[in-house]
Amino acid sequence: SNRRFAVLHKIEICEIHSTKKTPQTSFSTKNNTTLKIRFGIHLSSVEPARHRCTSNKVTLLSQIYFASVKCPNRGSRLSLVERVVKKALITGITGQDAAYLSKHLLEKGYEVYGAARRSASEGLDKLEYLGIKNDVHLEDIELLEESNIIRLIQRVMPDELYNLAAQSFVAASFHQPLYTSEADGLGVLRVLEALRLIKPDTKFYQASSSEMFGKVQEVPQNEKTYFYPRSPYGVSKLYAHWMTVNYRESYDMFCCSGILFNHESPLRGPEFVTRKITLGLNKIKQGQQDHIALGNLDSKRDWGFAGDYVEGMYLMLQQPKADDYVLASGEMHSVRDFVNCACKALDINIEWEGTGQDEVGIDTSSGKKIVQINRNYFRPAEVQQLKGDSSKARKILGWKPKVSFEQLVEMMVETDKHSLDHNPRTLNLNDQLSLG
Repeated sequence: SNRRFAVLHKIEICEIHSTKKTPQTSFSTKNNTTLKIRFGIHLSSVEPARHRCTSNKVTLLSQIYFASVKCPNRGSRLSLVERVVKKALITGITGQDAAYLSKHLLEKGYEVYGAARRSASEGLDKLEYLGIKNDVHLEDIELLEESNIIRLIQRVMPDELYNLAAQSFVAASFHQPLYTSEADGLGVLRVLEALRLIKPDTKFYQASSSEMFGKVQEVPQNEKTYFYPRSPYGVSKLYAHWMTVNYRESYDMFCCSGILFNHESPLRGPEFVTRKITLGLNKIKQGQQDHIALGNLDSKRDWGFAGDYVEGMYLMLQQPKADDYVLASGEMHSVRDFVNCACKALDINIEWEGTGQDEVGIDTSSGKKIVQINRNYFRPAEVQQLKGDSSKARKILGWKPKVSFEQLVEMMVETDKHSLDHNPRTLNLNDQLSLG
């Protein structure tokens, strides 16, 4: 019945001493940030805290503020305002998905902690590209070391944990099956068990994969489609997927798996086939490279934009009940289609000649073979087609992809063109290849 409101002051808190306990209440601001108001200062001590004011907003640098609190019958008094900020821990922070997810959560007002292996091959360039490198708290994690995971969770005590860390190259999993199984399979179990013991109320997201469907049993694939993985990567992801289900059902933990079909962006590494195509064709256009070597041109995938898919991850953990969801565009395109679309965006006229492993893509204006087949990029067990049915996510989460296949390819082509124009690269794109 008593209306209360607070006005933030630009004050640096050094230390407060008091043992008096006083009432508290809470309210929501325009951006739905919950603030707790304690009338009178009663904490025994408060760590130093600051906030920075701009012309039209307050940027949070800590969770503690002073405020003028005006209340009927009480007048104005100096009190302590504590902003209740959700903490999110994201593993695999150096990857594409983690960068987009971090940006999304920061915009939602989260405090974001990003974890990666000390020896992670990728740096923080993706976070820097999105302008959020200094906004993410960086932590070390090793999915093969249980004690490391336990200490990290004890230190952060996250409200939400997004497990995006993995050995993510399908082709490499055939050469590193044991490591892939440890990181992508048992590593997830270690995280789940640590949460169960330390903070079982944490909402957990597991990055499952459409590669679990492998030799597809029906088209399109949904949450009830039988799994038939065709690589150590797919098998390991399937183990982690069912462990996530098991912890949800056995311990009543909020655990979700997102079965995401292929999702790309300008942040994809050049070892993935999509980025290899867009960057390689740009280099050919600029005379820096002769050709690109690819594997199975007939492999078909359901490709979407990573920025759309991380929104789905977030929505899964905001539901009243944990569940698993497929995220997909519902469209299927071949690797050859991707090449054709990228060539169109670069005004390259390409024609295909030959069949099978002798097929080549020829630039009609120059007569040069700009796309060739390399049998080393074929998998021991191929996954010929993947097409997702995301009806459940669209109905329950209200999620749907916003960027079309053509827009995605054009976005990646334009970004690589701009990057090469301003900072030419010398990457050897023919070293590795993965469909992701």
